[in-house]
Amino acid sequence: MSDDFKRLEGIKIGYALCGSFCTFSKSIEQLQRIISLGADVTPVMSFNAASMDTRFGKAEYFRNTLEDITGRRLICTIEDAEPVGPKKMFDVFVICPCTGNTLAKLAWGIIDTPVTMAAKSHIRNDRPVVIAPSTNDGLAGCAKNIGMLLNYKSYYFVPFGQDDSVKKPRSLVADFNELPETVLAALDGKQYQPIII
Repeated sequence: MSDDFKRLEGIKIGYALCGSFCTFSKSIEQLQRIISLGADVTPVMSFNAASMDTRFGKAEYFRNTLEDITGRRLICTIEDAEPVGPKKMFDVFVICPCTGNTLAKLAWGIIDTPVTMAAKSHIRNDRPVVIAPSTNDGLAGCAKNIGMLLNYKSYYFVPFGQDDSVKKPRSLVADFNELPETVLAALDGKQYQPIII
């Protein structure tokens, strides 16, 4: 373990998944990596992520997996997410994957899911929110929301790029492998670079 990564030991992280189901396995790999580096992680899921069965797996499997990996109860209601800020539960809040829907809600202050409530509640303490985007319209309707969040205090992006410029020319996905480095930079109030890969 590098000296930089040792800084994650004991860091309290809220780790949220939104409904980009095709990236769940990559996100869970990074969750396991962050825990192996010593972070104390609490899982959070949006309503859709926590309830929808898809070709990528059953909702119950993912709920159980997150709780088994972290050893903590899943936050999957707005009521359970609201105390995140008042109780100062996390040092950093990670949304991995973050869908275009959630990006839009964060950009426009719409708080109607456990993930957006947790982010809003967390950010009231001027603590960082790390976003790993995964959206098919990142270079279309969602582009303005990404731009807005890049200009907001306390939001930091995991480096992202086009995942299939031929078949999905407007799609953007984060390089989830850069998540630990992005979290460390965000804890220092810096955006990990380069943002665009």
